[in-house]
Amino acid sequence: MLDLLPTSASASDSKSRLYTPSLTEYVRRKTVTVRIGDVPMGSDFPIRVQSMTTIDTMDTAGSVEQSIRMIEAGCEYIRITAPSVKEAQNLENIRKELRARGYTTPLVADIHFTPNAAELAARIVEKVRINPGNYADRKRFEHIDYTDASYAAELERIREKFLPLVRICKEYGTAMRIGTNHGSLSDRILSRYGDTPVGMVESALEFLRICEDEQYYNIVLSMKSSNPQVMVEAYRLLVQRLDEEGLQPYPLHLGVTEAGEAEDGRIKSAVGIGTLLEDGLGDTVRVSLTEEPEREAPVAKALIDRYTRRAAEASAIPPVGHYPIDPFQYKRRSTHEVFNFGGANVPRVIADYSQTPVTEYDQLKAIGHFYLPVPDKWAMNDLGADFIYTGATPAAFMLPNGLKEIIDYTAWQTTGDTANKFPLLTADEYLAARQTPLSNRLNVVRVSLSELSESLIETLRADPTAVLLATTTNAHAMPELRRLFVELINGGLTLPVIIQRAFPTVSADDLPLYAATDMGGLLVDGLGDGVMLAGGTEPAEQKRHNELAFGILQAARTRITKTEYISCPSCGRTLFDLQETTAMIRQRTDHLKGVKIGIMGCIVNGPGEMADADYGYVGIGRDKIALYRGQQVVKKSVPAANAVDELIGLIREDGRWLEPTNSEQ
Repeated sequence: MLDLLPTSASASDSKSRLYTPSLTEYVRRKTVTVRIGDVPMGSDFPIRVQSMTTIDTMDTAGSVEQSIRMIEAGCEYIRITAPSVKEAQNLENIRKELRARGYTTPLVADIHFTPNAAELAARIVEKVRINPGNYADRKRFEHIDYTDASYAAELERIREKFLPLVRICKEYGTAMRIGTNHGSLSDRILSRYGDTPVGMVESALEFLRICEDEQYYNIVLSMKSSNPQVMVEAYRLLVQRLDEEGLQPYPLHLGVTEAGEAEDGRIKSAVGIGTLLEDGLGDTVRVSLTEEPEREAPVAKALIDRYTRRAAEASAIPPVGHYPIDPFQYKRRSTHEVFNFGGANVPRVIADYSQTPVTEYDQLKAIGHFYLPVPDKWAMNDLGADFIYTGATPAAFMLPNGLKEIIDYTAWQTTGDTANKFPLLTADEYLAARQTPLSNRLNVVRVSLSELSESLIETLRADPTAVLLATTTNAHAMPELRRLFVELINGGLTLPVIIQRAFPTVSADDLPLYAATDMGGLLVDGLGDGVMLAGGTEPAEQKRHNELAFGILQAARTRITKTEYISCPSCGRTLFDLQETTAMIRQRTDHLKGVKIGIMGCIVNGPGEMADADYGYVGIGRDKIALYRGQQVVKKSVPAANAVDELIGLIREDGRWLEPTNSEQ
């Protein structure tokens, strides 16, 4: 095995590691304790689960019943919107009724734009959440050139508006979350820092410094985005900045905002939340799904529960000395091209058929390849796998042109088709085969971290046909695979790497969460040129694995193969049925590959929260919709009955509309 002892770290390397206690061990970040009713938060306590009601806050009975369903589903904090003073006042009625029925779960008031509502709510509930992007500012999408003096004057204005809430929270023992959202950064922050994780962090720090000046520390911080890459980078940078400035190590609330619905929403949430949990970051989790709120808590709990015994179950991984990856800015690892892996190619998807001999054309339907008997041709959809791994039993027929085959080395040696079939070798087979003819185009070498020897590295360095299949059985899988990438980068190797994971004992519900964490956590850091989910013998399993692989690549923003919906999870501000509307829009548009559509229930979650959407559908009143192109409103007060047609009209105007095929209709 290669000597994997750490090399000496430079000052810049040390600084880059501040966001996590360890890159290779599971160690939870130490934080201060925040008192939230009788459910404290911080590193001395379990990671907490929370969600948010969707009922109108003025509906006391409905809010209470929904809160109880959420509590019984596992929620430890219940967040309720308070868009104005009247809703803030009604929080007292909701709280009293819950207490009368024996529920003491802390309540959190969600505040946007209305300091007077926050100040009232802070006297009633256990915690208030404010968004620094809109608590003291109104967004006009204007660029402003600030001098240092004029910016300082803006900070003083914010202080005057924010101080009353801080002092009330301190007096009443109320906790506060300073929750930055990527999409609702103020014009002031955007003008000064740009639409960046740096701007997100600074937006929170401006408010946090005011709190610390007042010696108020009962604070939780969050850095939410609908883009998991941005979200991960912002949380990491926040932790680093807190340390650099000597600020308190406050607990972190984790969430990917507007994640969407169904499996796509779960995958997207896991890529962001799971990546941070792997590195010991996070003290409470909210999974934002466009579904009933009681369905969110079990998903959050499944993500959290994976770490309850992680430190005990994980095998030791050698520590990292020189960390060559910038954890605060996405950059794909530099690789040379081998066949169609690496270089400028998108990450590839390899479907595992090694446990199921491929004898019939119809078996490939599960991975997006369809044989059409009448024209005697193959067709492929947008989720068509790039490779099929058949293990020791090659496919019994010629595969379609869009699909290549990887075969175990021993079986490959007897095949006559070296143009479309390529060998997979163990590390030992690969080293022993140096004197034996291999493929002159592509040779896949399966390697774990423990097998990465000096002789293997030198052989790989000299081989322009080699692609690694990186695998692990470690419970702390993502960090071990990351450690393997670190060795390659520090050793100057640029060969492509396929990430392989297998989850033979994981439930169907947990599979997308675990796979999205382990693979997505690497992909968001620019690591990985392909993915392979091993296992599965039935067509339904193989179909799900294939769709999951493409879904993870899409969530990590490394390969876009389908329409993306950035839809908020609904709350008491929502002006239409989000689940029904999202389903209706999806039915009409889900064939538009690569188009991003934001579906927002109200103006609070409007143009800002759908920061990187191409088009937006935003509720602005009862049965009234505003349509956006990017962050610019282009149609106001569209009747809801016509709004989807008008949205499609916008997409047509931009030349991005495609008529659905018969199979898509």
